[in-house]
Amino acid sequence: MTTPAPPKLTLPADRRDVAVVDIGSNTVRLVQYRLQGRALWPVFNEKATAGLGRGASETGQLNPEGIEIALRALKRFAVLLDAKGIKDRRAVATAAVRDCEDGPEFVARAAKETGFKIKILTGKEEGRISAIGVLSGIGEAEGLTGDLGGSSLELTRLKGRNVGQAQTLPLGPLAVGVEDLGRAKASVKAQLKTASETLKTSGETFYAVGGAWRAFAQLAMAIDEDYPLRMLHQFTLSAREVERVADFALTQSEASLALVPGVSPRRAGVLPYAALLLKKIVKKGAFNQVVISANGLREGVVCNDDPDLVETGDPLLAGTEALALQSGPEAGLGLALNHWVDRVFGQEPIIASPTRDAILRAAACRLADIGSRLHPDHRADLATEQILYAPIGGVTHAERALLALTVFHRYAGKTERPERCAARRLLDDEAEAAALKLGLALRLGAALCGRSAKVLKGFSLNRTETSLILGVERSSEALVAERALHRFEQLAATLGLHPDVQIA
Repeated sequence: MTTPAPPKLTLPADRRDVAVVDIGSNTVRLVQYRLQGRALWPVFNEKATAGLGRGASETGQLNPEGIEIALRALKRFAVLLDAKGIKDRRAVATAAVRDCEDGPEFVARAAKETGFKIKILTGKEEGRISAIGVLSGIGEAEGLTGDLGGSSLELTRLKGRNVGQAQTLPLGPLAVGVEDLGRAKASVKAQLKTASETLKTSGETFYAVGGAWRAFAQLAMAIDEDYPLRMLHQFTLSAREVERVADFALTQSEASLALVPGVSPRRAGVLPYAALLLKKIVKKGAFNQVVISANGLREGVVCNDDPDLVETGDPLLAGTEALALQSGPEAGLGLALNHWVDRVFGQEPIIASPTRDAILRAAACRLADIGSRLHPDHRADLATEQILYAPIGGVTHAERALLALTVFHRYAGKTERPERCAARRLLDDEAEAAALKLGLALRLGAALCGRSAKVLKGFSLNRTETSLILGVERSSEALVAERALHRFEQLAATLGLHPDVQIA
């Protein structure tokens, strides 16, 4: 069986930094991103809780105290960016500023005092840009994004890598008022009725964006004490799980919710409302699952001016390549290993699909040398943990576990990780076996070539129905050490094949 080749990936260009200032209804935030090729890394993140939209639904004006807090934060952000030498600065303001009468006045004052050129986004612009941010961290998506901010909810359709029309609803906690959940429920019912067609015709997956829904995900993980991976991005809940967690949140006090790991006291107050809203959305849209996206508006602001960050490449391959460049001594080793193992592993049992398996294999190869700078006695475990929690996108939790376990075996050989570890508990027996086989192949390749892509060219790896064939060029024969032969025999046995070394 021939496996489709994974997408080609060139080495990332020189890094560049972009700063995004997000002036929301509740918080004012600065995020500094580092771009390496298509990979987008948040390297600095700071926020101030200003509450610009507090009371705005009654007064039509920005909160006066919030204005002063926001301006102090913006001045600090400007000084920090000057010190960091970051000239690429993009500032946006959302619902509270666009809806309040004094929003333009605030923007003019902020520009004068801080130098930031602030764009006030319309609701449709906010929804579209947030959806672009979701795609930057997932790759391709089919369904509906919902970005819940302080004052509004933006709903935007996604199809593949395309973003549809956005619809904005005044369903943010500050706009609805979460103190009276009975009244809030009535508002939710009325507003979602206006979005019925969007909800019912957008697919099976709802992509949830925003701090309140991230807090909901933290609660879901806390309820499921056995869930092994405390990683929010691409955490997935079934419709039934959403209903169960939402019902639990609606029975809890603010004080008890604030005790949940990962839920801040500020989020605890709006968590019951966020749970109520998500439950109603899932039911009305008949969604099968909810996927939490850590990426949203701010990442979308970066990608909106650079469409290639979403329209081309693969976020998983780009992220693993950039991560490898930071950790490994030789940039091209992962690409060389990928080419080296493909002829053998294209014939292995399918885990997800031929195309997806090829992408996961390519990602694992790029991560093969991630532990090179770590202490040799702890490389396997440390590299595993790094992969499980690295800020890379385009990978489900189970796929993270597969990559992490593969790299564990690349360093630890056939040693098994404890059954309670995340890298095993998210996988079935077939996936665990696949991780072991590929890990041993990477272990062999690294031993043969001394972790040099140039040296690896002197070897080939092929298979027949009964044999695993290690081809060795005559000029590379002296490089075949005893340790490498042992690893080759071990790999062949694991694949259920006879080891055959051929020198030509």
